Amino acid sequence: MTSQPYPTYPPYLPYLSYPVVPCRTQSYPVVPVVPVRSLHSVASTLPDSSVTPETGDRRWIDRVAGALTHPNFRLLWFAALGSTIGTWMQKFAQSRLIVTLTHSGFYLSLDDFLSQLPIILFMLIGGVVADRYDRRRLLTGSQIVQMFSAFMLALLVVTHHITIGGILTLSFVAGCGQAFGGPAYQSLIPSLVPRRDLPNAIALNSTQFNLSRVLGPMFGAGVVLLIGAAWCFTINAMSFLLVIAALAIIKVAPQQSHDRRSLRQELASGLSYVRNERPVLTLTVLIFICTFLAMPISTLVPLFANRLFGPGEALTPETGQAVLMASQGVGAIVGALIISSFERKGMGRLLLIGQILLGGVIAAFALSRWWPLSCVILFVVGIVFMLVFSASFSLVQMSVPDALRGRVVSIYMVAMRGGWPLGGLVAGEMADRLSPGTAMLINGVALAALSAGILAIGRGRSLRQL
Repeated sequence: MTSQPYPTYPPYLPYLSYPVVPCRTQSYPVVPVVPVRSLHSVASTLPDSSVTPETGDRRWIDRVAGALTHPNFRLLWFAALGSTIGTWMQKFAQSRLIVTLTHSGFYLSLDDFLSQLPIILFMLIGGVVADRYDRRRLLTGSQIVQMFSAFMLALLVVTHHITIGGILTLSFVAGCGQAFGGPAYQSLIPSLVPRRDLPNAIALNSTQFNLSRVLGPMFGAGVVLLIGAAWCFTINAMSFLLVIAALAIIKVAPQQSHDRRSLRQELASGLSYVRNERPVLTLTVLIFICTFLAMPISTLVPLFANRLFGPGEALTPETGQAVLMASQGVGAIVGALIISSFERKGMGRLLLIGQILLGGVIAAFALSRWWPLSCVILFVVGIVFMLVFSASFSLVQMSVPDALRGRVVSIYMVAMRGGWPLGGLVAGEMADRLSPGTAMLINGVALAALSAGILAIGRGRSLRQL
């Protein structure tokens, strides 16, 4: 399912009692919210899940895959896996198509930017809508819009009318669907699993996304080489039917209703909550910095593949690109499994250390000129980024009352999804003017330095306690 790429991405509260820096007393237009003094206190503001959480310690396998024991989540998870494989097949074929048409890193970055631009523009509104209306219907509509975009791209390729302008336009259309589907999907997850399995559900969603990131480019490379790029787009379009069918089957409790105010007032309540809850605000700022500086490495993979897999190498640039993308995807799967088995204590400290480490390994990848070493480094990049993302998103979801969930999640996702294309535009321009390696070396050093600076000046103090 394409609430991504990337990427793409909900409370474990009764078992937490870590102190949080006190915030100012504030009342919100939509629903009275008691200022969060600790993560444990937030638990009382959240409705009980329809599934009663177990008590006591659990086996490692239960912590890693506990969310899959719940039928509704399991059905949607497997449907999303099939659909996201289709998405990555399309992303692979589309990036090769852009390189063939333009030979430009800037257009690769521009395509990512336009696919994410609707998320920047409309996702905050999408969060309000997700709190107001049936989230399953919103998500179904999102799938239909993205399915239309993929079918149109396949038709343009088959009829030989494909242009860079057509690709960019359809990327924007698909992004419009994601802007409303993303908050609906993320806000739906807490109704599918009990509180205890919520962090595990987040990690499993990341695992599903990254498993598809491994399989999608591999399948995409085979399809492009054997029967053409148009079939990648067609398969992706058909894959959205899996999610549509799953949404029609699953049963969830009705959303808790609350007094509706104007769109502006409800949006203001979400922004006010984020502004006044320092841990949530800090997490939002950190994820923007991380995606702005780290995620362009995925955008520029086709250019690194052209550099690493030139004449005389065992692999072609197309196959080499699939190998590089798979290396990062496998690392992300390992990272998701690691974070899903962690106890929640110390997750804030893990996040801060992870961002510094992520900057270092990105800089190392930029300096590598040997493709086996580059694959190993990308594997490590995948692990570290998934640790950072899963820890950050779990902490946000554990801190948010359900009545504000759609709005707060949409703000967080705007920061996360917006940082990537904006950073990609800057990195793509630097790659054209300098080189892809130089661009990512600058980004890696900047990420490590900024993250260390945040720690040094004390802005990360509220996270160290989590």
